[in-house]
Amino acid sequence: MKNINPLGLFDDHFLLETLSKLGDPLLKLSEYIDWSIFEAPLDQAFRNETKDLLKGGRPPFSKLILFKALLIQSLYNLSDDQLEFQIVDRASFKRFLGLKKSDKVPDSRTFWLFREQLIEKDVILGLFKCFNETLDAAGVFANEGKMVDASFVEAPRQRNTREENKHIKKTGTAPQEWRVKPHKLAQKDVDARWTKKNNTVFYGYKNHIKADTKTKLIEEYTVTDASVHDSQAIEQLLTEKDKNLPLYADSAYTGEDQEKIYKKKEVISKVHEKGYRNKPLTETQKATNKEKSSIRVRVEHVFGFVENSMHGSIVRTIGIARANAKIGMMNLTYNICRCTQLKIVVAMG
Repeated sequence: MKNINPLGLFDDHFLLETLSKLGDPLLKLSEYIDWSIFEAPLDQAFRNETKDLLKGGRPPFSKLILFKALLIQSLYNLSDDQLEFQIVDRASFKRFLGLKKSDKVPDSRTFWLFREQLIEKDVILGLFKCFNETLDAAGVFANEGKMVDASFVEAPRQRNTREENKHIKKTGTAPQEWRVKPHKLAQKDVDARWTKKNNTVFYGYKNHIKADTKTKLIEEYTVTDASVHDSQAIEQLLTEKDKNLPLYADSAYTGEDQEKIYKKKEVISKVHEKGYRNKPLTETQKATNKEKSSIRVRVEHVFGFVENSMHGSIVRTIGIARANAKIGMMNLTYNICRCTQLKIVVAMG
């Protein structure tokens, strides 16, 4: 059927109105999140760059716009090239970033460079903590209990020989023959590791998190290679704020060393008990584990959102520094989305 409707003056307005009615998720983020929270830490990190601009030169894109673009990237699991294309193509992305159709869109190189600057200046963890401090000051965290768990974040798989992998695992450095080939070395990840769980092989990193049991907001996180056991990150995740609060975790977090940490941090251990070959769990222990599971399982909802709504836990970067930044951004994006959900519930209830 031939389209007989001519172009109109208000076509863009009607398009955005239709997107709103259809439930644009980015519109909800714009409505419920105070983005000025992030302006101060971003300005502080790039203050020297601002001084250099006074000497002349074309003004760069707003750091807040670039940060929000990286949030889109994390939410939809896009590469830098895909991010540029989708912002050019999608009206909802432009509206979220505050860009008009006539505005220039940052290119993929700009996104890459901005992220590299955030990594160099170690800004992403600061942005994560800044957002959480704002939530804490507003009394959003329930602080009725904490839960910990870890999830694999896969990285591009390396096609190395057994000898090369053995050298990397033993020394943590690249084999000598790689160093004379800078282009090859740039594509080789010497920080990611292979591991196996439930007969499934993984390659990459682990995202260890501690979340609030009531709100399911991530409070702390740390990133390791995939071979590190879940329980080895527990001491880094626990803080003074966890004192005298119940801590929920699966049986991977049991053991004498872990119990010493729980005692040192003064948390109330609600960790699942583990059965052994010659010492199976009693019926009472099974019942207690089941009761703990009703709360502990909520941490799986965090990773479920990442896998389903954010299109999977995966990084396309090389090295743990970049993986740390991408995973940190992923955790921050989750918290922003979760905070929006909580505000919608409050508004509706």
